[in-house]
Parts: sequence; structure tokens; C-alpha cells
Amino acid sequence: MTTHLPSAETLESFHKDLDEIRDDIMAKVGQEDANYIRKIVRVQRFLELGGRAVMVAGFYHWVWWLVGAVMLGCAKILDNMEIGHNVMHGQYDWMNDPHLNSREFDWDAVADGNSWRRTHNFEHHTYTNIIGKDRDFGYDTLRLSDDVKWKDHYRFQSIRLVVLMLMFEWAVAYHELFGERIFIGKRHKEGKLPISHAQLIKDFFTKIRLAVFRDYIFFPAVVGLFLGWPMFFAILGGNFVANLIRNLWANIIIFCGHFTEEVHTFNEEECVNESRGQWYYRQILGSSNIEGSKVMHIMSGHLSRQIEHHLFPDMPSYRYMEAAERVRQVCAKHNIPYNTGTLWDQYKTVVARVIKYSRPPKKTGEVANA
Repeated sequence: MTTHLPSAETLESFHKDLDEIRDDIMAKVGQEDANYIRKIVRVQRFLELGGRAVMVAGFYHWVWWLVGAVMLGCAKILDNMEIGHNVMHGQYDWMNDPHLNSREFDWDAVADGNSWRRTHNFEHHTYTNIIGKDRDFGYDTLRLSDDVKWKDHYRFQSIRLVVLMLMFEWAVAYHELFGERIFIGKRHKEGKLPISHAQLIKDFFTKIRLAVFRDYIFFPAVVGLFLGWPMFFAILGGNFVANLIRNLWANIIIFCGHFTEEVHTFNEEECVNESRGQWYYRQILGSSNIEGSKVMHIMSGHLSRQIEHHLFPDMPSYRYMEAAERVRQVCAKHNIPYNTGTLWDQYKTVVARVIKYSRPPKKTGEVANA
């Protein structure tokens, strides 16, 4: 869809209204937010330790194995989304807690935290949905706009979508390396990244070794040593299921945030010398929200409020629900679209968009904003 930019006066008023929301809410941030994130950390640790322990009870009945795997999967979701994603955005740096520091925190996933901070925190949040600049848009594997040049392999991107769902943490891990064409194609020249390719590769494999050792060697081996080697494979399988649960959920939530049918894309020329109001406008048009229960919002890392997250990425996620009501009112005031819907409704449009752009453009050289 074509992006029509509001008048300069509208954008200036829009900018001031959103700044006011941010200032009002950030002024309230304090002990309540610290208590919240520490409570989430305690719940996450309980689910992780409890899940690993309950899984061992699968020695007596397979139901306990399944319950433990689900608990562990939920722990990984909380670790990656409500804790990891938001902590690494600097939402809790003001607490001066070394365990919740954006520069030091790393998550339970094969993806290296520093690599994610570079591609997500900087590239994605600076160049949101700008084709050729935001590598998070389509993850370099999906064509989701006619602004992306058609290639024959995009015919099969529906299959890629399924693969991304199942192996999402691995896709995130390889994301920055893929952008540099490391291990595939002609490698890009050094110098664009703040680290060397050699260091990037080292960090990539170091994090993978740690994650794989923990879930697929250490914990299965400890249980197998005491309860027999069949339990080695049971725990290994349970950890695999837990990681699969996390991958599926994270992929669905994140794709609903930026790849729905109503989300806009932009080209570099449109975004040169952007004003603050234009930047806010692009963030709203490039994002989608999800409606649901309180538990769903928590398990999504409050990325169900993706619009508010993109407007205020360093605001504690606990505050996004409050911000959403006011942001929606401001959008209505200025006649600016605000895209929200249920998880099912939003994800249906994601799948529809993937299928739509798996087909070649009807006309050669056709360019259409999505």
C-alpha cells in the first residue's frame, strides 16, 4: 500500500503528543517496575528448575515428561522475551542490577546476545521496515514486498516460513553472519561491522557450543548416569521439545509484529532527513499489535504491544499496556492507522502475505509499497 505522509503540522503535533506520553510514563518508572521484572525472573527460574526436575519424573510416567518439557519451554519463552529481549534493550539499566544489565545479559538460546544487539537494537529499530536496511524484515529469506527483487527461489518461501518457525533460534543466531555472506556465497568485505569476521564466527560457535552442551549433553548425561541411558534420550528429547515450543511461539509473536498484511514498507529515499514525527509515523505504520489476555501479553514479552515498543524501545515493557491506550487515542486524533487484532487474525494475514509475495510481480519492474 502507498504511504501518504501527513502534513508537517500534523506530524509536529503528533510528535509532541507521543513525547508527552513517553515523558508522563517514564516519570513513573521505579520500584514497581523493578518488583515486576524481579518477579518474572523468579517465575522463570522456578519454571526452568521445576521443568527439568519434573521431566525426570518421566521415569515413572510419560505425562510428567511432557509436563516438564512444557514448563521448560515456558521458562525459555520468558527468558528470551519478557526478560532477555527487554533487558537487552536497556529497559532496566536504571536499576544498576548486574544481572539485568543490557550490555552483560545473555539469554538461553543459541543466538549470541551481542550479535542480536547489533542487528536488532541498532539496525531494526533505526531502519524499521526500510527495504535494504532492516535485515529483520523478512530475515533475508522471505520476500514480503514488491520492493524486494523477485527471484525464483521465493516460490518456495511458504516452506521457508515453516522451517523458520521450527528453527527460529538458529535463524536468529545465523542472521548477522548470513547478512555478511559468511559460509554462503561471496563474503562481504570487512569494515562494516564493529568486529572482525573472525570474531563474529568465533562468537557464533562459542554460543552454540554452550547452548548445545547444556541442553543436549550435560543435563541428559547427568540424568542418564543415575537413572539409566534410556533417560538420557528422554531428557534430550524433552529439551528438544522445550526449544521447539520456544521457537514456534517466538516466531509467531515476532512475525505478527511486522509482517501482517497492513504493515507498510519504506525505501531509503523516503526516510532521508526524517523528522522525529516522521520517525514515529514510520514506526507505527511498520508495526502491528496483538490483543489477548494478560498471560499472553507477558509470554509475548509485551511484544503484543509492538507499536508501543517501537515508539519507546527503552520503556519498561510493564508500561506498554498503559501507553497503548493513549497512543491509540493519539493515532485516532491525527487520523493515523493503528493496526491491532487477535493473534489468530494477525497471523492469518502473515501467512497470506508470505503466499502473496511468493508469486512473481504481474508486471516487470512493478514496484508497490506493501
